[in-house]
Order: sequence, then structure tokens, then C-alpha cells
Amino acid sequence: MMMPASLALVRQGFPDQAKRARAIAVWTVGGAVAVAAGPVLGGALTASVGWRCIFFVNLPAGLLALALLTRVPASPRLPARLDVVGQVTAVVAMGALTYGVIEGGDKGFGWPPVVVSLLVAAAAAAAFFAAQAKGAHPMLPLPLFRSRVVAVSLVVGFMLNAAYYGGVFIFSLYLQQERGQSALHAGLMFIPMTALVAVVNLASAKLASLFGPRLPMVAGQLIGAAGLLALLTVGPHTNVWVVAALMVPVGLGGALTVPALTAMLLDAVPADRAGTASAVLNTGRQVGGAIAVAAFGALLAGADTFPAGMRWSMLIATAGLVLTAGATLTLPRDGHRGAEA
Repeated sequence: MMMPASLALVRQGFPDQAKRARAIAVWTVGGAVAVAAGPVLGGALTASVGWRCIFFVNLPAGLLALALLTRVPASPRLPARLDVVGQVTAVVAMGALTYGVIEGGDKGFGWPPVVVSLLVAAAAAAAFFAAQAKGAHPMLPLPLFRSRVVAVSLVVGFMLNAAYYGGVFIFSLYLQQERGQSALHAGLMFIPMTALVAVVNLASAKLASLFGPRLPMVAGQLIGAAGLLALLTVGPHTNVWVVAALMVPVGLGGALTVPALTAMLLDAVPADRAGTASAVLNTGRQVGGAIAVAAFGALLAGADTFPAGMRWSMLIATAGLVLTAGATLTLPRDGHRGAEA
């Protein structure tokens, strides 16, 4: 709930397009710093106190955010009813799909509970889209997707998170299970990948202002794909610091893409749709990460060896980023075209 609302606040607070692009870059830096600190702090807490302590980190951060929100001007309100059917069917569809993919990789896709869960996911997804098409107050207005910018942004966001978080998942397992690293040491290995992300986030906004958002988006996806290809060379005895260095382009590619992607999407929709559009993008990104973790875990479980499953996962992620980079090239150069109704 927080991420789409925070982007809607940015859209509200910065009506000027150039200033909004810089504000979005700063917003992205916050996430980048968290990504850099999370594995290290999580590893340190897990190794010293216990894994349950990682959840308490949210308490001081949440209290600080609440205090800062008291200084934010009130937002305009739009009357809208809660789409209960849409919420329930969306949760059921995603939960059943994720369970089916994970358990299918472990026990086989012919196992009856897996078959049932995938059928439930399909039925719930069909019910969700039917409810959105016919409902008076849909949580996801389908006409939004008439905009090519919105549709492509959603696909790109999905694939970016699938590649990034799928890669983090795979190499967390690789470092701890295959190389015997502790949780803390495994977390430290991700620092090179995230160290320059904040700087690149700001550079992305500058490039987008000079050349339009399409250039940093395409460049970022191709850099990420190149990094994933480089990770195909990782084997059971590769130096762990070499592995850490090879992960750097994956982080930089996402850092270059996300600010331009987010700014382009918010520019393409009316101000009163900013919350919905950002929610669609963030939902697509989170779904991409969840599905990638489930699918890559299934590949690892089904492969003869860990390196084989790891390489298949990286190849799939690479192909996905190359395809979405091609889709990005179909967008207008300035990225500001709205709905194509």
C-alpha cells in the first residue's frame, strides 16, 4: 500500500515534469539504499541475534515515516468503493499460482495439489478480470492498458524485478549452500552490486531529461542482460569476489531503468490516476519478483545439479530482459504519450 501512495505523493508534490523526474530519482535512491543495507543488516542480525529480529527493523523506520507524514499537505480525495471481489480474486490467483510453481518444482507438476492450485489460480484470474471489466468501481481500470506506455511499463517492471530478485535469490543460495558462506558473509557479497545504485539512479534522471526516458530504459535492460550472461560463467569454484563483481551490472541495469520507467509512466497518465498507475507498476514488479523466486526455485529443485539450475534461471532472465528492451523501443522517444484510445 505504501509504495504506490508514496509515488502518488511525489506526483502531487511536483507538478513540473523535470522536477518530478528528479524527485522520482531521489525516491528510487531510498529503495536503493535499503537494498544495499538489507542483506548486510539482515545477515548481521541473523548471525548475532536471530532471524526474527529482521522484522523489528521496520518499527523505527515506520515511526520516522509517520512523523514525517505529519508535515505533508493533505491529499485530494476521490470517492471510490473498495473492490472486494477484485482484491480477493487477485490474492487467491497470486497465492495459488506461487504455491503451484514452488510445489510443482519440488514434487512435480502432476501432483494433485499442484494441479488443483494451478486450476484455482486460473479460475481466480479469470474472475478477477471479469470483475474489473464489469465492476462499477474496479481496483484496476482495464482502459488504463490502452496506453502503450502503461502496458510496456508493466511488462518491463515485471521482468526487471524477476531478473533482479530472482538473481539475488539464486546467488544467496549459491553463496550459502554451495560455497559455505555465512548469512553475514553472503550479505556482504551483494554490496558491490548495490554500492553504485544510488548514483546511477540520479544519473538515470539526468539522461532521461536530456534524451528522453527510452534511452536509459533500453540501456539499463541490456546492461542487466549482459550481467546475467556473465554470471553463466560462475561455477562451483569461482572466487566469491569475482561472483560479487559479476553481479554489479545486474544492479546497475536496474538502477538505470527504474527511475526513467517510473517517471515515464506517471507522465503518461492524468494526475488523478497517478496512484492507480503506480500501484499497477509496483504490483507488476512485486509479482515478477515472487514468480521468479518460485520458478527459479523450481528449476533448482528439478535440475541435476545446482549450477545447471542456476544457469537455466540466468538464461531465462536474460531472454526476458532482451525481449522487454525490444518492447521499450516501440515507445515514443520522449515517452510522454498518454492513452491511445
